[in-house]
Amino acid sequence: MKRKAYRLHAGNIKNLKLVDETLPEPEEGEVTIEVKAIGLNFADVFAIWGLYSATPKGEFVPGLEYSGTVAKVGKEVRNFKVGDRIMGVTRFGAYATHLNIDAGHVIPLPDDWDFQTGASYLVQVLTAFYALVNLGALSAGQTILIHSAAGGVGILSNRIAKKFDAFTIGTVGNASKLERLAKEGYDKGIVRDGVFAEKLKGALGGRPLNLIMECMGGKILKAGFAQLAPQGRMVVYGAAQYAHPGDRPNKLKLLWKFLQRPKIDAQSLAEENKSIMGFNLICLYEKEDLLHQLLKEIGDLKIQKPFVGQSFSFEKLPDAIRLFKSGQTIGKVVVKIG
Repeated sequence: MKRKAYRLHAGNIKNLKLVDETLPEPEEGEVTIEVKAIGLNFADVFAIWGLYSATPKGEFVPGLEYSGTVAKVGKEVRNFKVGDRIMGVTRFGAYATHLNIDAGHVIPLPDDWDFQTGASYLVQVLTAFYALVNLGALSAGQTILIHSAAGGVGILSNRIAKKFDAFTIGTVGNASKLERLAKEGYDKGIVRDGVFAEKLKGALGGRPLNLIMECMGGKILKAGFAQLAPQGRMVVYGAAQYAHPGDRPNKLKLLWKFLQRPKIDAQSLAEENKSIMGFNLICLYEKEDLLHQLLKEIGDLKIQKPFVGQSFSFEKLPDAIRLFKSGQTIGKVVVKIG
């Protein structure tokens, strides 16, 4: 089967080249997917820059999240047939018109969801749920701080937290996004700036800060940790402080930010009775049974479908990445094919 795919050697968005190539037949247990939409994630950006430890060596096809239809079925696949509408996650390779994937990592697309919605769900909802519930031990009535609150993970984190009657405080990079937070039902919305610590204290209004969804790093991480209540938990799943407008990483600035990162002594965690945990979704990719169990638990919550903020054509994928990493987007950014 012929396909188009974006390939590159990591280092620069400009290295992304759309190429024509042949996709092999699906192996036993695999399906071939005709991709209809691709979801963008910050892991894509860091992989393209070569800053993500899980990035494949040499030339590779980026992309973790997609939706589409089953085009071919390999041997021993019983639960899917040609034409089925699906959504899925892959350990890179989604920036393509077609891909082969183990059938266990493919999920049926709900009948009332379009492909863009399907490409906006799995990575975000699994990240939000695993961080909040499995690691964060979210329980009824707690107070949760959610950074990048108008993004894909942030919006779904708030919706999950509200199922536990949590008090949610969302942070955004600019005031234009506060309206989205109000529509999503956040209890408080604040802009991250030079007086963030004071704003956070005011938003808490005397409540204990029980859980932080941390994806910013730097001074914001430090300020949040300082106000975390005893027995509170911070779950680190990203480091947006390292993003910047250019097509390639500014290594001197990255090094400076890395050297200036918060350094928290492990012994102090016991003394202050606080916890810091971290994870990325790649670590769950090989745990197929756990992924399906998490999705069942998420389905039982009956949260709303994800919010798609912007969409681009496949030919404009590099432009979509540039806008996405700028921090100016709201909701999920997706790329449509066809």
